[in-house]
Amino acid sequence: MISVIFDLDGTLVDSEPNYYESGRRTLARHGVTGFTWEQHARFIGIGTLETLEILRDRYGIEAPVEQLLAEQNAAYLELARTGTEAFPEMRRFVERLHAEGVPMAVASGSSREAIDAVLAGTGLDALLTTVVSAEEVPHGKPAPDVFLEAARRLGADPADCVAVEDAAPGAQAARAAGMACVAVPYVAATADDPAFATAALVFRSGHAQFTAAAAHEWLSSLRPARA
Repeated sequence: MISVIFDLDGTLVDSEPNYYESGRRTLARHGVTGFTWEQHARFIGIGTLETLEILRDRYGIEAPVEQLLAEQNAAYLELARTGTEAFPEMRRFVERLHAEGVPMAVASGSSREAIDAVLAGTGLDALLTTVVSAEEVPHGKPAPDVFLEAARRLGADPADCVAVEDAAPGAQAARAAGMACVAVPYVAATADDPAFATAALVFRSGHAQFTAAAAHEWLSSLRPARA
């Protein structure tokens, strides 16, 4: 049976605005002002810890990265609990797979606390009970660790898993894990990124183009071949 492993931020839910704002607030606390959405967008798909390590070095911030991570997580959780929306067609896709008994998991670069808060706030926690945070594995995306651990927890061969991703590092991670990838670029302009060229299915216009019906039809076409 095919198993489906979802990225969370930008794939299942539109949480990037909250990540941007929490990162902006954290940098501002340490004297870095003027951090823009365009700068943030370059880190979409990369785990929060890895992002903060890069930004700490870039801006010469003296605080340890662990402190920065705790500050950003606190700011993010405050924002996430007040409003994070699941993409409607993604919710429909998850609901359909759940009704069919398809094994599913979430593999995310976010902290476990942030993942749990978002899933609970959107009600997706009732449908997606297997969750892996980058905090639980040695390396975040684009390394394959979170996807491989999700497959292990599902009891699935990585070759029988499909990863659903919105960002190039996630697509790279899926390929490194030996998984087929459905790409739904959060930033549609990145659809030409070479990392997406190896995806089995690409919705080039991102969530504006993605439909549960189209994704389900494609997934169904895999089942006979892999049975």
